[in-house]
Amino acid sequence: MERIALGPDRIEVSRLCLGAMALGGVQDEAASFAILDRFVELGGNFIDTANCYMFWIDGGTGDESELLLGRWLAARGNRDDLVIATKVGRRPSFPGGGLEHSEPLTAERIGAGLEESLGRLGTDRVDLFWSHRDDRETPLEATVAGFDAVVRAGKARMVGASNHTAWRVERARGVAAASGAAAYTAMQNRYSYLKPRPGTVLPEGGHVHAEPSDLDFVAETPGAALLAYSSLLSGAYVNPGKPLGEHYRHPGTDARLKVLDEVAGETGATRNQVVLAWLAGHAAPVIPLVGVSSVAQLDEVAAGFDVKLDADQWARLTAAA
Repeated sequence: MERIALGPDRIEVSRLCLGAMALGGVQDEAASFAILDRFVELGGNFIDTANCYMFWIDGGTGDESELLLGRWLAARGNRDDLVIATKVGRRPSFPGGGLEHSEPLTAERIGAGLEESLGRLGTDRVDLFWSHRDDRETPLEATVAGFDAVVRAGKARMVGASNHTAWRVERARGVAAASGAAAYTAMQNRYSYLKPRPGTVLPEGGHVHAEPSDLDFVAETPGAALLAYSSLLSGAYVNPGKPLGEHYRHPGTDARLKVLDEVAGETGATRNQVVLAWLAGHAAPVIPLVGVSSVAQLDEVAAGFDVKLDADQWARLTAAA
């Protein structure tokens, strides 16, 4: 699997990032281990989780994904071969709380949250540590200081911002530059081929859809990339029984699906594979972040990076209204 360099240290990461949200929660241990093993067999090395996955399922605490990854890393002994990312900022601050009760991004909580994650993961550092949301109630200086402290301690190699706008990331980078602190490099926002209706509010709490300014930011920032989550819309491209949702019900969706099907027919690829090839073809570095529920799904997704769109196909997909 092709790799690109990410962050100030130019860490080599696979062009596909495996989302581990459901592993250990919706997916049982055997299925989760099989998916992780196959990802490595395919040449993948970039795995993304969070300290809150999946607190919202029945009996969930938010520990499930990190604990599962920790057990798998211990069983396989492959920690040094992988790039592990986790997040802080969306774990409920008390048991039974929801997103409206998310932990604050204070320096103290950032440090404590990472220590807790390291314990669950069974490692002494993560490669990428995300701010899971933009906490407007905590002074930005405190948040920047908290992420800088874990980098200086060697417990995180680089830091990134998930569900932030580009202008807030750039403001945080300005705060970091003024004090010589570690700065956000990577961004992680929702992004796919289909576009939600302009002005719509996404139904998932806290999700931020990538905008052209995000792509401009990562294109102009050395070592930066956009990790595109929900890139396959939870299977809606290929599953007739999976509705797209109200925010995709507008004329532009039909136009883009028409071209998507045309290009899929021309290339012999599935819709999912064409979407991934389109994302990978951006001038700005875009890394699709995909969660799967089976090894077969993972194989289909990975094959999307073998699909080569010619200039005309990529342009037609992009220009569809």
